[in-house]
Amino acid sequence: MYVVLTFEALSASFVLRNRREISFFRSLETAEILSLSPCKGIFPSSSSSSDDDRGRERRTKKRRDLTPLLFAAMTTTTTTTTTERKQNSSGSFPSFAKKKSNETKNDDSNKKSFTRDDVAKHNRSNDCWVIVHDRAYDVTKFVPKHPGGNMIHVNAGGECTALFESYHPLKARKVLEKFYVGDVVGDEEKEEEDERGARRRTTSISTTTTSTKEKKQKSKSEMKAPKYRSNGEEDEFHYECKRAAEKYFKENALDPREHPEMWAKSVAILSGVVLFHYLSFFSANVAFFPLACVFAVLHGVCKAEVGVSIQHDANHGAYSKNKKVLHAMQLTLDIVGASSFMWKQQHVVGHHAFTNVEDIDPDIRCDEKNDVRRVNYMQPHAFFHKAQHVYLALMYGLLSFKSCFFDDFSARKNNKIGWVTVPKFERREAVEFWGSKAVWAFYYLYLPFKYSPHNDSYAKLFALWTLTEFTTGWLLAFMFQVAHVTPDVEFFKVDEKTGVISSNKSWAEAQLASSADFAHGSKFWTHFSGGLNYQVIHHLFPGVCHVHYPQLAPLVMDVCKKRGLEYVVYPTFWAALRAHFRHLKNVGGGAFKVPSLHTVG
Repeated sequence: MYVVLTFEALSASFVLRNRREISFFRSLETAEILSLSPCKGIFPSSSSSSDDDRGRERRTKKRRDLTPLLFAAMTTTTTTTTTERKQNSSGSFPSFAKKKSNETKNDDSNKKSFTRDDVAKHNRSNDCWVIVHDRAYDVTKFVPKHPGGNMIHVNAGGECTALFESYHPLKARKVLEKFYVGDVVGDEEKEEEDERGARRRTTSISTTTTSTKEKKQKSKSEMKAPKYRSNGEEDEFHYECKRAAEKYFKENALDPREHPEMWAKSVAILSGVVLFHYLSFFSANVAFFPLACVFAVLHGVCKAEVGVSIQHDANHGAYSKNKKVLHAMQLTLDIVGASSFMWKQQHVVGHHAFTNVEDIDPDIRCDEKNDVRRVNYMQPHAFFHKAQHVYLALMYGLLSFKSCFFDDFSARKNNKIGWVTVPKFERREAVEFWGSKAVWAFYYLYLPFKYSPHNDSYAKLFALWTLTEFTTGWLLAFMFQVAHVTPDVEFFKVDEKTGVISSNKSWAEAQLASSADFAHGSKFWTHFSGGLNYQVIHHLFPGVCHVHYPQLAPLVMDVCKKRGLEYVVYPTFWAALRAHFRHLKNVGGGAFKVPSLHTVG
């Protein structure tokens, strides 16, 4: 008796489970057609009787009827495999398509999806996950190899889409995909997926129920990162700018992170910090106090230059390919009194990812009641803001004092800088933070108090410290504020219902709209401001050394012109500074710009 197989049985038996049987049937078919000896034990052998002949013909016919089905199944499988290979190898602009990975990184990566709370648990350099385009990546193994050094875990466990897209070349997307572990979904969506699963983990109740203790502890994910209209692969403006920049560096054989002028400037600035600190506080030849005050001002200028040039580039990963040199230059900020760790949390994680976004950007944050400053029309207004354009001119000088003596410690105590959650120190970070604070207090405060020729009067020492710190604070505040707080830039707000930034702009377009340049073509201001006179370029390419900015600006401006986008440039620094204080005066008056769509969502 012969069993006739159905089509479904054929597909399951021959195609999916054991393709060798297909080859076996094809061999039998060939043997029958060529009149070769049949396989004994499976089919009757041939004989001279007509019954055997008729039986053999019927069996041969059935096998021939089966052959087209088998070949069809094989062809379909082969075609599918070929198509997948073509799709994986095509295109110079890789996308973040929603695909799953079967790789097992650790226990959590057995899941196919994660909530932001799941990802937030992996926030250390030795357990580093990031979120890019709503996809989770376990980049722990890549941390030691990362060209940007410790920048890879500056926001470990958090939303890194804007940071990834702005810091990396287009080819980095293919590298990132190697570390994909799953999609990032909302809490409700994750619970529904768990309920639909065929197998439930024995700890499913604990994964869907949050303990009272966990609810009390704020995590990065509890304050959801807002979203722009598009970012990265969907941001055509940013894509065109990046292509133009990458073409420039390739054609000119330049490294975007390095420049000889930057190294020479760094030597000059750091030498000035040491020299003028000594001359203002310790030199016996400078017993004449007014001259010591002049050196104190120059000391403050050099400290500000560390802030806008050396540490600014280094803590954006834009100083050197050598990781040790890069990290040493990052710590120059710590040596002059502030914390590079806290600076990266505020400036890189908060400000650069969400520039001028109300309640999100820590650089424009204000207290809900009686804050001394009001920088946009969405913030609370108080009667004294009418004079803010006057008193802030003086108070900006407190910036360096405030950062060194208060802000860093407050951020560590509260684990927050505005919206940004500050992660716990790793051992090395703790040593650097507390150690550098101790070194700074020793050489900057204790030694002058103990050995300065001016220590005969505490008033003189306090005057020297005040001149130094106020000079640093004024320069830093003025050069940073004119870039984002002027009448010609935009401020944004997050839609509370959707979590989307209420602007019909992509991330890169928002950087363009919220930033202003000044003094294009001035080599002095490019070096003195650390490239902040090309603020738009800095925000689109924060991982590029600022000495390259003048060459990139025309490329970006050409893209803006083609796309009908406005690029704000003030002719001089003084014009930008006047615009800043004019904006403070207007906003301090309490009026609202009704026609401005960005203020009303």
